[in-house]
Amino acid sequence: MKLFIPDQSEQTSALVRTTHLGVGAHQDDLEFMALHGILECFQRADKWFGAVTCTDGAGSARTGAYADFTDEQMQAVRVTEQETAASIGQYAFMAQLGYPSSAVKTPAPRAALVRELRDLFATARPEVVYTHNAFDKHPTHLGVMLAVLEAIRELPVSERPARIYGCEVWRGLDWLPDDIKVLQDVSGHPNLAAALNGVFDSQIAGGKRYDLAVEGRRTANATFLDAHSIDDANRIQYALDMTPLIAGDAPLALDAFMRDILERSDTLMMDAIATLS
Repeated sequence: MKLFIPDQSEQTSALVRTTHLGVGAHQDDLEFMALHGILECFQRADKWFGAVTCTDGAGSARTGAYADFTDEQMQAVRVTEQETAASIGQYAFMAQLGYPSSAVKTPAPRAALVRELRDLFATARPEVVYTHNAFDKHPTHLGVMLAVLEAIRELPVSERPARIYGCEVWRGLDWLPDDIKVLQDVSGHPNLAAALNGVFDSQIAGGKRYDLAVEGRRTANATFLDAHSIDDANRIQYALDMTPLIAGDAPLALDAFMRDILERSDTLMMDAIATLS
């Protein structure tokens, strides 16, 4: 683990002050999906956003100035970019765990990541967690999401976070039924959001305009939220409340959780058509 503490606080103190914790697969995932947590804590003395990036960034797309970078060079660039984002966002800490994607996407190798995350959760004791959602289509994102759930569930119930949100990256959540969809207003500090998005030059110049795509999704979510009222926010991210998956000691029921949401969404859409037929 490579631990970076922007304000140079003592390590344990930096972790235990964390109230909001983001756990992402790749460098830049947190800035794109967990902006709500970053903004909740920005320039606050009583709230701190802690950050964990699980993989090493070796498989990043690269063209232009980065076209000839080796995997090792790209890893170094991405680590530096992520630490720069942590400084800009005033994170409590930035932990980069450095696992290859292959170790996250299969159960046996993922056990080491689960143990490391469990120890971080046990020390930091965050109130709110942001990670990838269960309907994301990126296998590495899904592997990290499973590791987060497993790590939290290894803690005593009394030591688990109060909330865990699955966030948008490689699939939007605008299709969720409105009573399930969590609306996260990220309208504040647009300059900070732009700065965080723009830090990751290796991806932007390397052929992926994530900065434009993420901003477009946020503004589209706000505009298309409700057809019959003016916008209360100009940037919104949607999230899935996955807290039921870390409650109690019953076996993890992720399949049933997902099927119920899909069935409810299907029923709502079919009922809407039926009323007009």
